[in-house]
Amino acid sequence: MVTGDAQPWHYLDTAATAQKPQAVIDAMARALGADYATVHRGVYGRSAQMTLGYEAARRRVAAYMGAASEHEVVFVRGATEAINLVAASWGMTHIGEGDRIVLSTLEHHSNIVPWQMVAERTGAQIDVCPLTGDGRIDLGALEALLTPRTKLVALAHVSNVLGSVLDARAAADLAHSVGAKLLLDGCQAAPRMALDMAALDCDFYAFSGHKLYGPTGIGVLWARQDILDAMPPWQGGGAMIDRVTFDKTTYAPPPQRFEAGTPMITEAIALHAAIDYVAALGPDRLFTHEAALARQLRDALRTLNSVTLFGPEESAGIVSFAIEGVHPHDLGTILDEENVAIRAGHHCAQPLMDHLGVPATARASFGLYSDESDIAALMRGIERTQRIFG
Repeated sequence: MVTGDAQPWHYLDTAATAQKPQAVIDAMARALGADYATVHRGVYGRSAQMTLGYEAARRRVAAYMGAASEHEVVFVRGATEAINLVAASWGMTHIGEGDRIVLSTLEHHSNIVPWQMVAERTGAQIDVCPLTGDGRIDLGALEALLTPRTKLVALAHVSNVLGSVLDARAAADLAHSVGAKLLLDGCQAAPRMALDMAALDCDFYAFSGHKLYGPTGIGVLWARQDILDAMPPWQGGGAMIDRVTFDKTTYAPPPQRFEAGTPMITEAIALHAAIDYVAALGPDRLFTHEAALARQLRDALRTLNSVTLFGPEESAGIVSFAIEGVHPHDLGTILDEENVAIRAGHHCAQPLMDHLGVPATARASFGLYSDESDIAALMRGIERTQRIFG
């Protein structure tokens, strides 16, 4: 990757947010400029065309996910909003006092805090599934945690810190064996793995557009049609209604029921372009490419003194590590001087940091544009950091 002044810039923070292909930038520019109008409201031609484009984006998302219907796809601001929607609508309806919600040690805060809020309001309890020794969700432990009072299991499809990949179908089978629903946080999986909702057999799936090479401000909640049909609205306003009077309001069917107000019009169209781009390259090919780089980086880091690696040997293009005597923030600052961008911190996964016994880690995450030169630059920067810190 090259910056505006033609200096190489090694971007190793794709797990936080992905850089955008020109096709996505162009699609967004067209939607904001020559094509722009509101959707679902105007009777004039450009509004009708924009509505067609917006709903075409929904169909494209459904096809990318292997959804049964575009009516199962709800556009939201991001995965955080998707999970909060499920928590506030489905959770507050179906989870009560004494019920159980199962999370795992490696979850992102956005898949912890909304469920804590539900538990506080309903009197439900949260159970935490531990990890295997190499940092995967322990499905044997999950099975032991499940009871007839378990209403929901909410797990990351791919860990944003460790890159570990969940056997999602096995998790779904376990959850369903006690009548619980399974929600998958797909933020790290959607950009680099082929999705098939029928094969995964989950009940809810959430991901963010900006990690899938699309724009910020848009994400996706997928849920089974029968589940969406039974969920009450979360936010009220325009577009999500059928008929409003001061005596009573009736609501639109899903997905419109959950898309109150003017939607993310241009963002949806740009997400369509991003999915086209990724689909043309092949998500499975991207996974193979990024996993190979992760293996190469882990091998290189093992040659250095005082480096601790976290997570499984085989990961989805994400490598977290720590250097003895060097805080990850100091490492990140020195690497920035070398035009290498990594993530340093707790990665919105403080319970996982507690489990690992560190306050923070350094994280290098790969994307479709990453190559071996990024690893070489990172290693040079780490070696310089070690010399500085003695």
